Amino acid sequence: MVRGMLRKLANQSLSVAGKWQQQQLRRLNIHEYQGAELMGKYGINVPKGVAVASLDALKKAIQDVLPNQNEVVVKSQVLAGGRGLGTFKNGFQGGVHIVKADQAEEIAAKMLGQILVTKQTGAQGKVVSKVYLCEKMSLVNEMYFSIILDRATAGPLIIACRKGGTSIEDLAEKFPDMIIKVPIDVFKGISDEDAAKVVDGLAPKVADRNDSIEQVKKLYKLFCESDCTMLEINPLAETSDNKLVAADAKLNFDDNAAYRQKEIFSLRDSSQEDPREVAAAKADLNYIGLDGEIGCMVNGAGLAMATMDIIKLHGGTPANFLDVGGNATEGQVVEAFKILTADEKVKAILVNIFGGIMKCDVIASGIVNAAKQVQLKVPVVVRLEGTNVEQGKRILKESGMTLITAEDLDDAAEKAVKALA
Repeated sequence: MVRGMLRKLANQSLSVAGKWQQQQLRRLNIHEYQGAELMGKYGINVPKGVAVASLDALKKAIQDVLPNQNEVVVKSQVLAGGRGLGTFKNGFQGGVHIVKADQAEEIAAKMLGQILVTKQTGAQGKVVSKVYLCEKMSLVNEMYFSIILDRATAGPLIIACRKGGTSIEDLAEKFPDMIIKVPIDVFKGISDEDAAKVVDGLAPKVADRNDSIEQVKKLYKLFCESDCTMLEINPLAETSDNKLVAADAKLNFDDNAAYRQKEIFSLRDSSQEDPREVAAAKADLNYIGLDGEIGCMVNGAGLAMATMDIIKLHGGTPANFLDVGGNATEGQVVEAFKILTADEKVKAILVNIFGGIMKCDVIASGIVNAAKQVQLKVPVVVRLEGTNVEQGKRILKESGMTLITAEDLDDAAEKAVKALA
């Protein structure tokens, strides 16, 4: 929860702190095929499909799961949107293809193990470790459906639109009158009346109304029982055999529920996440990777935000948001330094500690021990103030390390920026 709050604060500071590389937010994000499997367990209609990680597995999957399909959909599995319009670094265009069944292997060979770049991955892209093979369905209508958590109503909010297949932002701009919102009382749950309002907003053309109402109720049940923060189906489609099908879905889950959603959280694919954030989470550090050159290690979210802002004010760019908190151990400080020094983009490090609960001597000892374990190749600016500050300064002085000391935050930021030259 704390990491999520801090990430939101960092996001709000972008106007001053500069652009940041968008990464995972306060939620678990799972792959499309995993979401489809989960929805299937709740009786929600999904296309028949299977995920494979190799070409040998693909051949067997088509024979066993999709034996009578003339055409199949081959979908690259990455935790980012815009796959269909993405480009692989090997030059292959598009992360989603509808092909003849006997061409699936050829297409998958151009995806597996390759890096896909979409509008949401950033220029570095994401590696495709699996492709999702699905039956090609005959769709007669596409709609939009989602459930989110709404601050205004303090509960789940269902958003529906009778048109789908494109982003909700585009739909809101083009068809604002077609979007309906149905707040759900979190204590009473979804009623038949609530579900009927949603279905009426979707305005299905061929699907049975009562069956559609049941599908909406099942989706809400999944949302609540699985501790989702978002469930988005785009498109929610009608097929030629009059069924309502979740043709493509995205599900996010609250990190705070990891203790009671162990099966779902075991699906986490850390290879799709920023490796710096993965390492920080293991060390129980509040870390957000950015794209700048000055690595920051600070205690307290507010001070961390201020540090990022002042770095930007002096012409620098922060490489991260890192709050070691008030109870960090020496070992966590060492791990924090390892994460900062492992980032090739970091050209200087700024340590800004205002000791309260977090003692300056603990930070100092951590810095010294970290220096023994990692080779410091960049200048380090240190500003210490507060509890045990004199002991901390003495530890640093006696260590023999080459450090740049600063008297206050403004001085520290200015020296960190100058150290880049």
